[in-house]
Amino acid sequence: MKIMLIDDDTSLQSLVEQIVVRDGFEFCGAGDGESGLEMLRQERPDLLILDVMLPDINGFEICSQIRSEGRKVPIIFLSAKGDIVDKSIGFNAGADDYLVKPFATAELLLRINAHLRRRRGRVENSERILRESGLYRVGDLQIAFGKYEVHLRGEDVALSSREFELLELLASDPGSVFTRKQILDHIWKDSDLPDPNSVTVYVRKIREKIEDDPSKPRYLITVWRVGYKLAGH
Repeated sequence: MKIMLIDDDTSLQSLVEQIVVRDGFEFCGAGDGESGLEMLRQERPDLLILDVMLPDINGFEICSQIRSEGRKVPIIFLSAKGDIVDKSIGFNAGADDYLVKPFATAELLLRINAHLRRRRGRVENSERILRESGLYRVGDLQIAFGKYEVHLRGEDVALSSREFELLELLASDPGSVFTRKQILDHIWKDSDLPDPNSVTVYVRKIREKIEDDPSKPRYLITVWRVGYKLAGH
């Protein structure tokens, strides 16, 4: 599992990397908010540790943006401020936890492992439901995983294999945003990748088949300058 840190303190980055790697995790880190958001979209970590005070975007704004994109990654704030006002802002922004600097190594690991256990339980439950039903439903749309079957209001939707694979990928984590690169890598795998604009073309074709008004999509949503997501339940 992968732990990510966004913090401009290089010594703290080194410390957290040592702590989590020694405990068997992978690590990635960024020193500012903008590059951190881009890294988050590419690396898709299992947990994010986020500093409040950053050189460009503050951690509260980053957390709010992550949640607005539908990402469910557990977020632990790090801050030198431990008053209730700052904690309230952090939790209201969508954080799962708040740790005050300086912190004990053991406490950081305890919190990381606690949140990962909860996340793993939610994921396993979702996977169990998916295995049992083999279906994803949202509104009038139904996707049969692995069967290349999509139904809208009970009627078959004729999708090409790549159109289905794109829709199935988004349905594998509804509400979460997938970048164009992630979509290309998943669908085309090791074959020659087409122009990234191909994703836009496929999305348009899918919308023409599943949306009542393709210009105002209800199911297949664009997250501006990031990628695409499928509406959650």
